[in-house]
Amino acid sequence: MTQTIADEIEALLGAAFSPTRLAVINDSAKHHGHSGDDGSGESHFTIEIESAAFIGVNRLNRQRMVNAALGDIPGQRVHALAIKAAAPNQ
Repeated sequence: MTQTIADEIEALLGAAFSPTRLAVINDSAKHHGHSGDDGSGESHFTIEIESAAFIGVNRLNRQRMVNAALGDIPGQRVHALAIKAAAPNQ
């Protein structure tokens, strides 16, 4: 079975942040026929992640941390990522 990009995102973020909550939502169907839709069905995602790693880190740096953990996925293999990163109890 081929691993989906969503599965790969979950594995990478799980390893990098040991999240207390993680949801990877495939939004690609909402963007069918729009710019960036490559027809793969895996072009647009929303990531909701909660981790102690984000305590004391501002929103922009949290997004940078998530993007760095995902390597070549953002911008190269996936057209768009919406990232909602939070510390526990936020």
